[in-house]
Amino acid sequence: MSNFKQDATQLLSLIGGKENISAVTHCATRMRFALVDPSQADVKAIEALASVKGSFTQAGQFQVIIGNAVSEFYKEFQA
Repeated sequence: MSNFKQDATQLLSLIGGKENISAVTHCATRMRFALVDPSQADVKAIEALASVKGSFTQAGQFQVIIGNAVSEFYKEFQA
């Protein structure tokens, strides 16, 4: 079982819930979100999660840095 389940569940809540996500994907190290209302994301709490190494917004995407295990994290997040 993945060790990301708790953080993935918390990230969903801290980002404003699934209603606040219009699209989500990932690259090599980051989760990439298109958010309906970016102000709903609790950036400080997100960055306090053990799995999260940082976050930033670029070109309208809210990106959460997970690291090389992002594909495993993404699977838990999607579940």
